[in-house]
Amino acid sequence: VIMQAHLDMVHKAADGLNFDFNTQGIDMWVDGDWVRARGTTLGADNGLGVSAILAVLASKDLSHPPIEALFTLDEEQGMGGALGLQPGLLTGKTMLNLDSEEDDTFTIGCAGGVDTLASLDYTETAYGPNEPYFAIHITGLRGGHSGLQIHEGRANAIKLMARILSACGEDVVALATMRGGSARNAIPAQCTSEVVILDQQRFDEIFAKEAEGIREEFRLIEPNLSITTQPVKPEFPHISTMDDTMQKPFVLALQAVVNGVYRMSPVVPGLVEASSNLSLISLGDGHAEWSGLQRSSVESSKTDVARTFAAPFQLIGAKVVHDAGYPGWSPSAESPILDKMKTLYRELFGHDVKVSACHAGLECGVIAITYPDLDMISFGPNIHEAHSEKECCSISSVQKFWKLLTTTIASM
Repeated sequence: VIMQAHLDMVHKAADGLNFDFNTQGIDMWVDGDWVRARGTTLGADNGLGVSAILAVLASKDLSHPPIEALFTLDEEQGMGGALGLQPGLLTGKTMLNLDSEEDDTFTIGCAGGVDTLASLDYTETAYGPNEPYFAIHITGLRGGHSGLQIHEGRANAIKLMARILSACGEDVVALATMRGGSARNAIPAQCTSEVVILDQQRFDEIFAKEAEGIREEFRLIEPNLSITTQPVKPEFPHISTMDDTMQKPFVLALQAVVNGVYRMSPVVPGLVEASSNLSLISLGDGHAEWSGLQRSSVESSKTDVARTFAAPFQLIGAKVVHDAGYPGWSPSAESPILDKMKTLYRELFGHDVKVSACHAGLECGVIAITYPDLDMISFGPNIHEAHSEKECCSISSVQKFWKLLTTTIASM
């Protein structure tokens, strides 16, 4: 039996928290039945899967067949570890992927994904250091997993910033810098732009109106949303901004780009088939780079949504590339491990388990390229708000997950 989990995590810290993931350990604490981290992602995704495998390997008294433990790298950055898996390494016929996040659900299919990367060199305009120079901050958003939470309508900070800049227009503000997002597979929870204000009265009026409208629209789902401005002291004797002939099409392209649910599945009720997330942006000093992650459980629509994401940027002359991506995992109609675990789950917990596909990316689809005959299933404990600093896991759910795992391998 192959037990599989990934070693990497999403590195996300709360706005304003100075945290070095290379040198600092996660500051965990117990909140009733939940384990949380102070101000950062917890790493339960996929640390709990890794820990469960290590616990099985370390045990002296568990009953199980021969175990192959497969630990992969870079799952959160494009499935690099699984994509590097070579034929002939594994001999097991059944694989337990321990990377799901609901303890009452077995996952038997998932979406594939592709990253779309764009860049643009632009002409700059110089302003003196005494011009009104302000930062626009959008903070306090929930962020979250760009696959599992994409259907919830959470706000994207980069898209909100584009909305404000578009409303102001290039005759009211000149865009100098823009920074937003934290990870390729996380919904951006913050974005900051620095602008020269060319018409203070109009800016004040437009900004107040737009900020008020956005807060009202998202007041229920984004209660901590903050949209503010503050004066900034220039670092250099002059301020360099994007030339106004490029600023307008650039901002309009950001506002137009597809973001959110692209298509619901016509086969599985309630399942997102295809989606897009504008993930990261960095602009300044005559160069801009930004990226998005597109997902779909259907290869043709994955290609379509990626091209749709790229289209407005290609229209303004940006360089756009798609990475190789990774495939989805198609559910199998015949799965001995699914049948076995459904029976065990009912015997252990007194009710039937849910069986579904998910819109997140799992490594099963990638591993199936090299090992197409593997019988695979994914399951795990309850983990909420993965890919955000609110990530947490349930202690009692981990106990339930461990009981199911050890019972399953003992029965094989």
